[in-house]
Amino acid sequence: MKIEWAPLRVPLERRMQILVTAFFTSMLLILLSISFLLVAGSLIYGGLLLRSLMVLYLTYVYVHHKKTQSVVDGNGWMITRTNRLHLHYRNYFPVELVKTAELPADKNYILASFPHGILGTGIGINMGVEISKWLELFPQVRPKLGTLDQHFHVPFMREVLRCWGLVSVSKEALIRMLSKSNDPKHKDNSDGFTSNAVAILVGGAQEAMDSHPGEYILTLKNRKGFVKLAIRTGSSIVPSFSFGEVDIFDQVANPPDSLLRRLQNVVKKLTGVSPLIPVGRGFFNYTFGFLPFRRRIVQVVGSPIDVVKSDQPDSEYVDKVHGQLIEALEKLFDQYKDKYLQNPKNAKLVVQ
Repeated sequence: MKIEWAPLRVPLERRMQILVTAFFTSMLLILLSISFLLVAGSLIYGGLLLRSLMVLYLTYVYVHHKKTQSVVDGNGWMITRTNRLHLHYRNYFPVELVKTAELPADKNYILASFPHGILGTGIGINMGVEISKWLELFPQVRPKLGTLDQHFHVPFMREVLRCWGLVSVSKEALIRMLSKSNDPKHKDNSDGFTSNAVAILVGGAQEAMDSHPGEYILTLKNRKGFVKLAIRTGSSIVPSFSFGEVDIFDQVANPPDSLLRRLQNVVKKLTGVSPLIPVGRGFFNYTFGFLPFRRRIVQVVGSPIDVVKSDQPDSEYVDKVHGQLIEALEKLFDQYKDKYLQNPKNAKLVVQ
């Protein structure tokens, strides 16, 4: 294998982009490790005071999550959701955001976001850690990003995720977010925002296993829980498609019948997480490493699909709204692939 080396002389701006992107790419592993070391170190080696404080904090984590699902009602500290370091992360690829329709701030929204890719990077930047573009295009609408509920059971890591605008995708957490009042005078809207938009990577770990450059394979046909949730809360569903998301990483070949895929399916069933083996670039080469490739990601936000609120969603109505979403995603893909994909003629959308 011939290694393609990166040039030694690179502008400081690009070096900073690489360093920040390296952190965010390995963020989950870093946060899990730090959390484990802090808890284990305090309980094993700490004195009575430190151990007592740690037990109190662990109790707080359990009770707080049970009571509030760890949801941050507002946007949180803005310095943690848009700053110069996070802009380096956006500009590394770069990640863009395209608005095709208004999202009135008098209702709440579920952004049905596709494709997942390896990490869900585009949506993670636009609606999580660097929300300046979102606030510019969709004023008064708070951006939130759904992730696995178990992440909010991890001490310390949960605090960082909450600062970045992440929320649990548990039914209870989503209902809490999507049932918020849109009245400007309500106490929850004292920050000037009157709407919540929660992005859900519907395909999840299953879709991540199908992520390969140039292949847009969506896991959606049998996923209707979010549609039922939208109907129960009266939230509009917004189709969102991130062009280029699958191109920033490849992964070790894992065809459906391969041993690796079978192993991934077993782990996914047990933990909810698929153990992917991503293939990217390195700090000083373009051939192998854990860093994503510098490929543009463009998140296109479609028109909202309004629903009729009902505490008991009818299955036929759920299927109808679900079908409207699939149709809207196909239209988005066909309409914008020539503009945002490098090889649009070979690009096909597969919904499974």
